[in-house]
Amino acid sequence: MVQEMTVVELKELLDSDEKVYLYDVRTEAEREICTIDGAVHLTQEVADSIESLPKDTKLVFHCHHGGRSYQAAAYFNQRGFTNVVNVAVGINAWSMAVDPSTPQY
Repeated sequence: MVQEMTVVELKELLDSDEKVYLYDVRTEAEREICTIDGAVHLTQEVADSIESLPKDTKLVFHCHHGGRSYQAAAYFNQRGFTNVVNVAVGINAWSMAVDPSTPQY
């Protein structure tokens, strides 16, 4: 089952001491507009490397509005990962609620 978190919860997680595996599923063109610090672009190579992580690793996915990242999160959940989280409303909400300097598009 895919869990969801708000961008405020994501900010709290990023500010904590907890190890965070944050993946950005947007296109490279979208990432050129704006990014969340620490987010890794989810390429095929990165997706393959995720498979080697323990199945209880906390995997957090974000995109622009939450749809594509939900699909990525569901994929890894189906692959046996048990601590998979989608960031609801994605980087769009991040720019409104957490970091107003993040460009909206």
